[in-house]
Amino acid sequence: MLIAPYVVVVLGRFAIRTPLASAHSLVAILLFLWVMSEAMLMALMFRSTKRPGPDAVIGAFAGAIFTVWLCAPPAAANALKAMPFVAIGLSAVVACHVGWAALRARRILAGSEENLRERWISAISELLPPQLVRLAAAELSVIHMALFRWRGPADVPKGSRGFAYHKHLIPMSVTLLILSTIEIAVYHLLLGHWSRIGTIIMFILSDVGFIYLVGLIKSFRFKPILLTPNGIRVRAGFLIDELIPYEAIKEIGTNFGGDEIRDKATLNAALLAWPNVLLRLASPVGRKSVLKGKRSFTAVAFRLDDPEPFIQILRWRLAT
Repeated sequence: MLIAPYVVVVLGRFAIRTPLASAHSLVAILLFLWVMSEAMLMALMFRSTKRPGPDAVIGAFAGAIFTVWLCAPPAAANALKAMPFVAIGLSAVVACHVGWAALRARRILAGSEENLRERWISAISELLPPQLVRLAAAELSVIHMALFRWRGPADVPKGSRGFAYHKHLIPMSVTLLILSTIEIAVYHLLLGHWSRIGTIIMFILSDVGFIYLVGLIKSFRFKPILLTPNGIRVRAGFLIDELIPYEAIKEIGTNFGGDEIRDKATLNAALLAWPNVLLRLASPVGRKSVLKGKRSFTAVAFRLDDPEPFIQILRWRLAT
């Protein structure tokens, strides 16, 4: 149900450009608007755990109107503009959403409950789909780290202590980066003899992939595992970021077998190496995964460059 609006956009974009739709432009665009609004509302109801408020409903209608206006061909858009009362009504819905969302965004930016980055993400999410905003923020973070962050301290918030895990990853990461560079050069050289368009497409895809790989490798150093006031923040660059509350930890393990690490209930955050720390949990902790959806785990494994200080501080923290 969450992908229904995207399916409707793709199908509607093709349907509204058919000869039958071109012959009846006004009927086609109104039908597209009705189907798009229904898909947006159904997705909203499916996502919400409680009854959506008026602002959410208006936002769904505004999103449907904007999508239809963006996808409609000129003939259909002109047919809609020829009915001023309909055009004014649709514009009023969009304006109401923008004004209402702007007021909420202003209150979020004026608050101090979250850091500045999270406040901006929350504020923009009032105007645009939150999933799209989160995805764009993540993409910009990767690009910024790959191109502009080369030195400086790691991302350790105030009141937390960071523990590095990147030193054992450096040789393998550099090797992977060199192999990727060679592969990109060979692809460009070979493909350039057959297709200019293919060369351009490969250039864009390979260079974007290279930038992402550089950003991921650098994120291993800038995003260490943290001991925070609320729990352990297990991180593996941009790939994993999970907060494990202290009260959920039952036991700290340093000797464990492969069966326990390979268990589906174990979150293995050790990359390209065998873990040297295992946290057994008293109760399952949920995690949302893009590929596997929402699942829970009862143990967390990771590898630190120097695990002894981490284990000592964690045992003292759990004892007190």
